[in-house]
Amino acid sequence: MWYVSDIGFVDADAGANAHVSPSFDIYDLSQRYDNVRYFPPWGAGNRSCYTLWGPTQGNKYLVRCSFYYGNYDGNYDGNRSLPAFDLYLGVNRWATVNVTNTTDRYILEAVVVSTANFLQVCLVNIGLGTPFISSLELRPLKPAMYPEATVNQSLLLLSLRLPTAAFPFNRYYFWQSPRVYRYPDDDFDRDWQSYFNATAWIQIKTKGTVNVSNSSSFAKAPKVVLQSAAAPVNGTRLDFSWSTDPSLDNNSNSSTAYLLLFYFAELERLPSSSSRRFDILIDGSSWDGGRNYTPKYLTAEVLKKVVVQGAGQHTISLVTTPGTVLPPILNALEIYSVRQMNELGTNNVDAESMMKIRKTYVLKKNWIGDPCAPKAFAWDGLNCSYSSSGPAWITALNLSSSVLTGAVDPSFSDLKSIQYLDLSNNSLSGPIPDFLGQMPSLIFLDLSSNKLSGSIPAALLEKHQSGSLVLRVGNNTNICDNGASTCDPGGNKKNRTLVIAISVAIAVATILFVAAILILHRRRNGQDTWIRNNSRLNSTWNTSNLFENRRFSYKELKLITANFREEIGRGGFGAVFLGYLENENAVAVKIRSKTSSQGDKEFLAEAQHLSRVHHRNLVSLIGYCKDKKHLALVYEYMHGGDLEDCLRGLEYLHKSCQPLLIHRDVKTKNILLTADLEAKISDFGLTKVFANEFMTHITTQPAGTLGYLDPEYYNTSRLSEKSDVYSFGVVLLELITGQPPAVAVSDTESIHIAQWVRQKLSEGNIESIADSKMGMEYGVNSVWKVTELALRCKEQPSWERPTMTEVVAELNECLELEVSRGIGNYSSVTSDGLSAMSADLHSDLQRSDLRQKSMPELEDGDASATLIGPTTC
Repeated sequence: MWYVSDIGFVDADAGANAHVSPSFDIYDLSQRYDNVRYFPPWGAGNRSCYTLWGPTQGNKYLVRCSFYYGNYDGNYDGNRSLPAFDLYLGVNRWATVNVTNTTDRYILEAVVVSTANFLQVCLVNIGLGTPFISSLELRPLKPAMYPEATVNQSLLLLSLRLPTAAFPFNRYYFWQSPRVYRYPDDDFDRDWQSYFNATAWIQIKTKGTVNVSNSSSFAKAPKVVLQSAAAPVNGTRLDFSWSTDPSLDNNSNSSTAYLLLFYFAELERLPSSSSRRFDILIDGSSWDGGRNYTPKYLTAEVLKKVVVQGAGQHTISLVTTPGTVLPPILNALEIYSVRQMNELGTNNVDAESMMKIRKTYVLKKNWIGDPCAPKAFAWDGLNCSYSSSGPAWITALNLSSSVLTGAVDPSFSDLKSIQYLDLSNNSLSGPIPDFLGQMPSLIFLDLSSNKLSGSIPAALLEKHQSGSLVLRVGNNTNICDNGASTCDPGGNKKNRTLVIAISVAIAVATILFVAAILILHRRRNGQDTWIRNNSRLNSTWNTSNLFENRRFSYKELKLITANFREEIGRGGFGAVFLGYLENENAVAVKIRSKTSSQGDKEFLAEAQHLSRVHHRNLVSLIGYCKDKKHLALVYEYMHGGDLEDCLRGLEYLHKSCQPLLIHRDVKTKNILLTADLEAKISDFGLTKVFANEFMTHITTQPAGTLGYLDPEYYNTSRLSEKSDVYSFGVVLLELITGQPPAVAVSDTESIHIAQWVRQKLSEGNIESIADSKMGMEYGVNSVWKVTELALRCKEQPSWERPTMTEVVAELNECLELEVSRGIGNYSSVTSDGLSAMSADLHSDLQRSDLRQKSMPELEDGDASATLIGPTTC
């Protein structure tokens, strides 16, 4: 028997491989037990799946999984618990693999009917150790075999270890032998092991050949297995016991259906005056097929019985009938648990389409196993429609900002029930394919912010113009949206300003000096650039808040969010949902939760602040809802997610607002990004005001996020603008190093990022703290300068910290250093382009958008809803 690597059947980066420990590498073990693949929680998540392509839909197969721990991880010392995890057949639970001995081998077999042209076996982490597997096998069976196995139910071979059996699987022949028979003795490669009760049974054998040609086609045991049988010592009764298999049953108290297969062949030539006749009893009850049975000489027969039994031990008894001298015999036995396959997966076409899409774009996410089922493991970005009587259908797919490249794959067209498809903010190229206009259920399609080219297919335009399809194709500079057969998608690019996009995946992208490093580093490596039309952006900035300060009803919020369909975030106030206004502008709708620990006062405070402060680096309020018990804010949607660039926005709050504002919860999660990677501060629920700029502090109950919270403010309740500076210092260190605020230094100990940085800097090596994603493409002096600035932001006492204005100035110097350092190394970036970029960034640093705006009064009878006094910015 030979085995192949599992590469190609499981993700190449799913889990890891390990050899069993040398002391457990027993010489007589099969090669399949030499190695394991294990799936730690930092891999694909709780579910890891093998996809076996090749089965024919409707055909029957034997699936076998083998497990041998063998201390492969070197961690077992006799004290800690051994792993336990769940095993799934597709979307249905098969068994719990519970390792109780380091040297035991665990073998599970199932007879299944394939519902597609692939079959999946999944290992699920249940929090009791790391799942692993030694081997996985798939064997075709004949259609007539095991008719009890259907599309709706599978047969799970019982797995109970009996005293003299080497393995726990319950498929036995009844004579003493250490050998496990499988292919080529068994045409279908089933495992047969020996079981023999030496104290209660005797052995009957023959050298003759047992004829199996006339045996039932549904279960044909190998000849060698039938050449021996067990008979009782006392001559009248042979008993065999089994019990409920806890690994197969979720509820050990429930009844279970068992399929019992008895194999018989008479091995002795008996005189005509003698006969062997017996009854077959199950827990003392006989059944029609098991009364007065007489085996045939050297001819195989199979008797089967499905019984439903409760928990506990059960007994099969072969009892000699009256008037019979010869004892009963038993040649072989199989015991299966009959399991209903109640969990329905994704329909075949949708499932195969999603797997093709996953493979085409090399998507990782949690896209393992069936796309929609079980619901607890449904793929990120999918909405599925579930039915109690049929498979799940995919109705929505969100692949926005998923780093998709290349053409729009034809597999999308096979998703016949999909209504919402979002492919925005990627690098898809080529024409918009015609098949998108032929998708029957599609009512929303977002292709914006890609690199698509050419004209929009007529079918899509027609649906859009008729109102049956919401279509977004903006920010594709080479798209013609007039439906013309020919067009010049490129346009005049002479006056376009070159702006190099920085990937959101680089955690340090929003700090100005790091931005310059990564800009130049990406250009040298030939990565794509984004072209930004300044006049278009300026126009967008002036009109994006068309519905600013609008009052919404709760009914309107339900409409623009499609009944709160897509949750994009959650905080102390409640959930945030994606919505679309009448002009198709995306908005984020924050709904105050009924269970929110923060009251109306804090919620309305955020509305007040957002209605009065206006800066390109602060999230803009679109409107609000005060409808009976429903409180909500509607603000601009940030396509780029959350990241880290509170620099300019904080300076603006501290210096340009009257009265001055302190945010109190500066952290990376409260900084959002536009599609053009422009950063804006959000979440103003904890913001406080100074009465005037000459106050040094105010006294207030400490609030904020641990790790970012100023210790001085926490200990004294004295809040000043330097508290935001402290938090920004943490953000700055977090982005420079790529480390979280709490840095793990051992399995049980973490230290604050500032302490970690100081320890590293004491060694005099800046490379030890710089994020490796920068690829060493940075100036050592500028990195030192920014790191020291970040640490100064955290000085005690707080008056020794710089102001945000000073922080702006110093980081701008670092930017200029990096830009000038890179000019000589990156000839493809023109001096005009760098000058324009530098001027644009410098202008951003110095600019404050001072615009007086008002907000309609938010009426509320409660005193707690009183708004903070007038603010102008």
